[in-house]
Amino acid sequence: MKSYWLWILLNVAVWPFAIAYLNLPINQLPVYLFGVSFYFLLFFLVPLIEKKPIALFFILGTNTVIAAATLFPYNDQFNPFLILILSLLIAEGFYRLPLRYSIANGAIGAFALGFTTLHSNLGWFLQTFITVYIIFLLIALIHYKKTKDHLMDLEARHEAIFSEFRDLKRRAVSEEELARQEERVLIAHEIHDSVGHKLTALIMQLEMFRLQTSENEQERVEALKELANESLNETRRAVKSLKTNDTGGLPGILRLIRRLELENMMHIHFSVKYGAFSAPLTGEQSFVIYRSVQEALTNIMKHSDAKEAEITFEAPGGSIFRFEIRNPATGTDGYQEGFGLSQMRQRLEKHNGGLKVYQTEGHFIVNGFIKIRQFS
Repeated sequence: MKSYWLWILLNVAVWPFAIAYLNLPINQLPVYLFGVSFYFLLFFLVPLIEKKPIALFFILGTNTVIAAATLFPYNDQFNPFLILILSLLIAEGFYRLPLRYSIANGAIGAFALGFTTLHSNLGWFLQTFITVYIIFLLIALIHYKKTKDHLMDLEARHEAIFSEFRDLKRRAVSEEELARQEERVLIAHEIHDSVGHKLTALIMQLEMFRLQTSENEQERVEALKELANESLNETRRAVKSLKTNDTGGLPGILRLIRRLELENMMHIHFSVKYGAFSAPLTGEQSFVIYRSVQEALTNIMKHSDAKEAEITFEAPGGSIFRFEIRNPATGTDGYQEGFGLSQMRQRLEKHNGGLKVYQTEGHFIVNGFIKIRQFS
């Protein structure tokens, strides 16, 4: 949009001088001013059809004809400002249109300028100079267009490669976290199946031994049995901790999200409200919340031009952990829930939670919660 106003400004700067150069009587000005008005009226339609090359080509070609007709040397006096106006129209064509339409628009402008020059009182030297100028202008603009298209192609390829790199990095983080969780569960099962069972067998054998010993030895055997019971309880607590507790909790979630922020060059504003830091999240719950936030940020990168997001965590009453991801969005059009949001909803519902997604006038909001299990 900024470029559009720049083209408007350049045309507005040139046209008053072009009309003033005609030095016309006041009674003849309305006809010329009508041509200028129609020229700018078509110019104001450019933002509406910017993505329609045929319509845009038609408007630029029409404006070329209007400019040449309005500033045509009816009294054989050539208007030099016509060169600037037609140059602007040709340059805008190369800026906005595909290459073939740009060349066609440039040909129309060159023909209009040549036709006007031939019907003026300019000498052969100036006519030759204008011809050379328009040829060099077209060559330069064609080179500019090819360079611009090449750079845009390189930029698109770079963005595609960078997007794939971000996906791989994000997948690596997720798989690393998942592997860590699975390893903790595997270790817990290993301890439970080996050490736990052996301690239980030891306690049973000590009890049998106590029943067979004399009263003098029973006190010592009872002490050994108590020590084995304490070891078994410690083992069970360790297994329970490995299965349910994550070393990070909310700080761990924030650490993972910060890593995503750096990898994806996003700016994330965190708001941690009452109870969120002390919420007794299990490892599995922390992982579900992290994956939900990750999916919401992925949707922002895929479907929005925004490079920032606001994330809020809270745990009111200590029984529910809530999170909200909010990013700037235009319009209030409905959205279609894709696979990512559907999976997020299923994960949260599996852990007695829920998900709400909606769009307001200026934001797209993902709001989820999960019930916290209290452990004694």
